[in-house]
Amino acid sequence: MTVLAQRQERELGFVRAFHAAYLRLLRGAMARPRLTVALALAFLAASLAVVPRLGTEFIPNLDEGAIAINVVRLPNASLEGSVEVSRLIEERVRRFSEVSTVVSKTGRAEISEDPMGPEQTDVMIMLKPRSQWSSGRRKEELVAALERELGAIPGLRLAFSQPIALRVNELVSGVKSDLAVKIFGPDLAVLKRLADQAAERMRGVEGAVDLKVEQVAGLAGIVVTPDREPMARWGLNAADVNDMLELGVAGRAVTTMVEGQRRTAVLARLSEEARDNLAVLGGLLISTPGGQRVPLAQVAAISVDEGPSQISREQGMRRVVVEVNVRGRDLGRFVSEVQQRLGPLAQELPQGYWIEYGGQFENQQRAMRQLAIVVPVVLTLVVLLLVSVLGTWRNAVLVVLNLPFALVGGVLAAAAFGMHLSVSAAVAFIVLLGVAVQNGVVLVAFFRQLRERGRDVATAVVEGCDARFRPLLMTALTSFIGHLPMLFATGSGADIQKPLAVVVMGGIVTSTLLTLIVLPVLWGRLERRVPSAEHARTV
Repeated sequence: MTVLAQRQERELGFVRAFHAAYLRLLRGAMARPRLTVALALAFLAASLAVVPRLGTEFIPNLDEGAIAINVVRLPNASLEGSVEVSRLIEERVRRFSEVSTVVSKTGRAEISEDPMGPEQTDVMIMLKPRSQWSSGRRKEELVAALERELGAIPGLRLAFSQPIALRVNELVSGVKSDLAVKIFGPDLAVLKRLADQAAERMRGVEGAVDLKVEQVAGLAGIVVTPDREPMARWGLNAADVNDMLELGVAGRAVTTMVEGQRRTAVLARLSEEARDNLAVLGGLLISTPGGQRVPLAQVAAISVDEGPSQISREQGMRRVVVEVNVRGRDLGRFVSEVQQRLGPLAQELPQGYWIEYGGQFENQQRAMRQLAIVVPVVLTLVVLLLVSVLGTWRNAVLVVLNLPFALVGGVLAAAAFGMHLSVSAAVAFIVLLGVAVQNGVVLVAFFRQLRERGRDVATAVVEGCDARFRPLLMTALTSFIGHLPMLFATGSGADIQKPLAVVVMGGIVTSTLLTLIVLPVLWGRLERRVPSAEHARTV
């Protein structure tokens, strides 16, 4: 039984017309090889001129369907006050029709990799599906409206991000923003002054939002300074003062309560109201070696003063971070302008102080450094494989020289869609190189077969392109059509897939055209220069 009837192959009318037009174009290109190569180089130069204008970023901004707000209050904010402010924020956020759920999380355990005090709150806002948004606002407009609404609450510093992006930034680089300017040095006061100067210079950079300096001061506390002279008169030392403070403020186990098999230590210390009262602390009696009892206020000065709220360290050195998010601009050019503005400050830093850049920019630089190593190694391996397949270095290098022309369409497509060069785009360019190598090998290998059968160069080129036109075109169309859903997708992850689809689809167009026109012209020019003896040895 015959399942598939064998019939003579037929070309559709438009395919046949396109095929005939291509052959006429190929013969014209073969007749004017210099003009063909010059036009191809002109397109390549135009695409290279467009590259600096594209901008760079680590990965495209992924729409997670949610908004994360990092809220920072004064360092001495209480937990009760933070809870009240969080409740007020949630009430105001719920007024927006686009919001589905709001969850606040204040503080984080000290054993965590990224501890937060009670003065910090992460507000997670879950949004409704876009189809249910009745306001007609875009997400950027919603973020701006939330910023205006919550900015009216005094004493808050807000930084808008997304839950996954916030967490990834925090885990990878220790900050919650797109860019972190880290200033290292030994003196915390000097670091704070330098960080304020850096923030002031960054404030006017286009695209800078949510600019903030890490809080390192402002935490009020009670300071007890021993007075050595009266302590010496009473025969006391610093350990005696510390013991009394430990007993009154921190507490000390004085006995053990036994309940069956359970044993619970009983801690004795002053009440919370007494611990905050300077008069009560000054009245604590310290026993002297002579048997007298002296009030703490007579041997020490007790006062309220501000101290550091946190001391952050990295690479074994203290550091203060200036954080900033980027909106409406690519990260690469933004960082370049920031580095230019901070250049004079970096040159004036005292000895032992230096500046580093982190955040998404750090991830981008790390990815590009790895690609700078991987891509040349892969291209070297590809050349070696091509030599083994095509038989000569000349043909292998010819296929590789065709690769830059395959990137023309990808660059122009990215520029047309207003996209930045990212890791997704870099992966797409690597995919394009694979497609171009595959098409080049198919074409050059068939040229060699025709030469081995005795065809002259011109005949081999025309017959080879004529016979391989449909396979190459079908390969290109299959890949092109396969990326169409990624181009128009709007679901989760579509923001990362779209640059890959745009670059691949644009590159496939130019790669196919240049492979079918420029590669045959170059191969024909080089093949005519090969001495007949060498060609005989190759055959």
